[in-house]
Amino acid sequence: MRILVIEDEAAIAANVCDFLESRGHVVDAAADGVTGLHLAVTQDFDAVVLDVNLPRIDGLALCRRLREDAGRDTPVLMLTARDTLEDKLEGFEAGADDYLAKPFELRELEARLAALHKRSAGRGAPRELRHGAIAFNPTTLGATVGGVALKLPPKALRLLETLLTQPERVFSRADLETAVWGDSLPTSETLRSHMHVLRRAFAAAGAPDPVENVHGLGYRLAADGDR
Repeated sequence: MRILVIEDEAAIAANVCDFLESRGHVVDAAADGVTGLHLAVTQDFDAVVLDVNLPRIDGLALCRRLREDAGRDTPVLMLTARDTLEDKLEGFEAGADDYLAKPFELRELEARLAALHKRSAGRGAPRELRHGAIAFNPTTLGATVGGVALKLPPKALRLLETLLTQPERVFSRADLETAVWGDSLPTSETLRSHMHVLRRAFAAAGAPDPVENVHGLGYRLAADGDR
């Protein structure tokens, strides 16, 4: 893989870069947000390792600009010492694909990057999906409700896409985790966190929450799709 490491702590950056290079990956590095964003936008990478606390532009702002301004869907793994639920939600809403708290094991970092790259490379282009007022365009990876764009990070967008494939079906937790994360299953609270991000996006668009939590079974979209 070709990996971009954006980290301002020299010791951490050196350890990550040395390890990944020893494993056969090609690694570029940036020590501040401005340089990192420029590299991420102007060059092609298989994955980005992104620290949250960066000089000049912090990791959250960088990720938002990468997704919204540059339209880049390069997988992003955030590194940070902040690991509360709210911190994770903020990262996912900014467009991060995964979240790894410091301190971390280098082997786990590589495994997560490999899983992100595998899922990104295997994305298909299914037909446009619609259910009531909700629409998902697989070409642009855009979702709308009643014609209003939904601002969704990649994982929450994938959740919505999965639910839209069979709107009347109740998807179990395992079904959704496999569809979104593949073989690299997330922690127990990760699915709930991304579901919360999805629901927030509908609220921000002025639409009612379309996701039904079927007690003891899983999730599905509301029967009318626009309740």
